[in-house]
Amino acid sequence: MKEQLEKTLKGEKLSSEEARALMLAALQEPINGPQVASLLTALHIHGVSVDELEGFAEALLELALPLDLGDDDLIDVCGTGGDGKGTFNISTTTAFVLAAAGYKVAKHGNYAVSSACGSSNVLEALGIVLLNDQEKLRQALSTSGICFLHAPLFHPALKRVAGVRKDLGFRTVFNMLGPLVNPAAPSFQVNGVYNREVQRSYGYLLSRQGKRFATLHTTDGYDEVTLTAPLIAITDRCCHELAPSDFGCPAIQPSELAAGRTVEESAHIVRSILNGTGTPAQRNVVAASAGFTMWAKEGSGTLMEHVQRAHSILQSGQAAHVLARSATQI
Repeated sequence: MKEQLEKTLKGEKLSSEEARALMLAALQEPINGPQVASLLTALHIHGVSVDELEGFAEALLELALPLDLGDDDLIDVCGTGGDGKGTFNISTTTAFVLAAAGYKVAKHGNYAVSSACGSSNVLEALGIVLLNDQEKLRQALSTSGICFLHAPLFHPALKRVAGVRKDLGFRTVFNMLGPLVNPAAPSFQVNGVYNREVQRSYGYLLSRQGKRFATLHTTDGYDEVTLTAPLIAITDRCCHELAPSDFGCPAIQPSELAAGRTVEESAHIVRSILNGTGTPAQRNVVAASAGFTMWAKEGSGTLMEHVQRAHSILQSGQAAHVLARSATQI
């Protein structure tokens, strides 16, 4: 670890194999908090190359608990976090809409590190039990169309660096890696990222791996579809710049996307949107996010048609039924 750490501190880039070895050492050798903090800080300052991103992700997947959900057409919607915007849990809410639309969703997520309420925080507040029992997850996927993969339950090695991450208090390479290490290996994933550099890295990496994907970033800095500014979307097919009008929705103000002040308030926002009683801005953003995912995956129809379908699902209460079924399963 020392040799590769010294290279990283100097701003030198590692090969994919060197990055893999460095991450394996950081997560398996006797923990050295200052060394890990130095590594994460250096990567934060100098940036992470595509090869390094690939090697780090390979290491995490190598150490992850194996998982086979018995379906080869899974999707995930997951953001890196770390955009500092304080939005409600858009991708988590979107996941319920997608399940109601008939997609099989394996939602990967975690507790908040640099925000007030991560996806796992809000899911627990909604009454969903987070577990890593493969058969129960398969059952949830079969009956509700969705299951939730709490990252620490599948990546136990990350517990070793959790304290360092929390103490640092800023986004680290682990934010970048989260959407890339879903243990269910979804066949299509929509990943929101916090800046254009990371977006390009995701695009290069996922393209050369032959994955089906869409990676998202707005021109005003969000890692989600937000309708606050044009969305830059890089997919396995092409690159799009989409204005709010392309979704058939009006532009909205950032303040309309605010998360709750507590986890319970954030859960109330998610529940109200799925029940059809959220604000127009909240419902529009979730419908736009779900509609984009369906449009990007299917490669057919118009974006507005898919957004309208998502609106219909919210209005009908189907997404709320998915939440209700998910919360009653143990």
